[in-house]
Formats: sequence, C-alpha cells, structure tokens
Amino acid sequence: MTSEEHWSAVYERRPTEELGWYESDPSTLGLVIAHSTPDDSVIDVGGGDSRLVDALVNRGYGDMTVLDLSEVALERARGRLGGRGRTVEWIHADVTGFAPERTWALWHDRAVFHFLTTREQRDAYRAVASRAIAPGGRLVVATFSSEGPEQCAGLAVCRYDVDSLPAAFAPEFQLVTVGPLAAGRSGEGDQRPYIGAVLTPVSN
Repeated sequence: MTSEEHWSAVYERRPTEELGWYESDPSTLGLVIAHSTPDDSVIDVGGGDSRLVDALVNRGYGDMTVLDLSEVALERARGRLGGRGRTVEWIHADVTGFAPERTWALWHDRAVFHFLTTREQRDAYRAVASRAIAPGGRLVVATFSSEGPEQCAGLAVCRYDVDSLPAAFAPEFQLVTVGPLAAGRSGEGDQRPYIGAVLTPVSN
C-alpha cells in the first residue's frame, strides 16, 4: 500500500471528527495569527480536512492553499467549505516531492513533519519549504512532543522537544519561537502532547 492509499483508507474508514488528530479549534491557530495577517498568503501542508482553513477564511484570509496527500481528505474539506472555499487553492501532492510554482508568506504544518522518519524525507521537506516560503516569511510546524505517542494512524513517528525540533530544520531555518501547544477543549479532539515552533529561512 502506498502512502497515499494508506491515508485515503484512513479517511474513508471514519469521519474526520473521530480521527485521533482532529481539532475543532486548531491549536496552532494562535501561532498563525501571531505571525501573519489576513493579507498574507498561507499554505497548510497536510491540511487535509483540518479546520484551520475554515478559521482563517472566517478571519478574512483571502489567499489560502491546502496541500494534502489524500484526495479523500481534500474533497471533504472542499465540500464542507462550499462557496466559502472559492478562494482556496487545493493541491493533491506529497509534500516531499512537491514542486512549488509560487511562494507563500506562511507555511503551516501540524502533524506532517513527525511522520518523516528518514533523513532523506526530512531533507526533501526542508528543501521544498525553503523554495516555497517568501522572503521574510515564516514556517509554523507542530509535532508530537517527546511525551507523545510513538505511532499514529498505524505509522511510526519522530518525537521532538524544544531543542530537537529547531535543530531538525537547521541550518536552512533559524528559530523564532518554540514551546508546547495547549490542547483543545478538555475531552474534545486531540489531547496528545504537541510542540510547536516558528522558524524563518536563513536565506530570507
């Protein structure tokens, strides 16, 4: 089974609200808002059926892109947003092989990077992000913390802390801020421990 087949099967088996990583209120939303404005372009990498795009569209963000490996997840998000998503660009792709034809002011990734368990995958990810982020832009990334699970959706993950997450992006990126993410509402959605970092490309 390919990675795309795996993730499409995951989404086909259960509603998004029952998936382990679901958040009705995105825990990274505060970081995105703190490091961008509604006039900025934003790409949500691995956004799938995340509610981040809804939250940003509702706040007036007019240049949104959602990239995901699963067409099933993207179709769910498109259907949910309906006419509100008319300004959103939807890209069906594996981020490690993505060839961006433009740049964005902010790159957002919650829970994709920790699935990249080989150096080659992480190197490819950083290379794509470096090309895709506009001068002066920001990369917002969230992964399982060192206290988080060792697997998710049947796949192994890499866990990070306040030192190892920024180090995983060096030397191409330098740290702006890093720290634990607060979970969503108690008893609702993903309560597993995450760490979030904001970085900027060194060349920018």
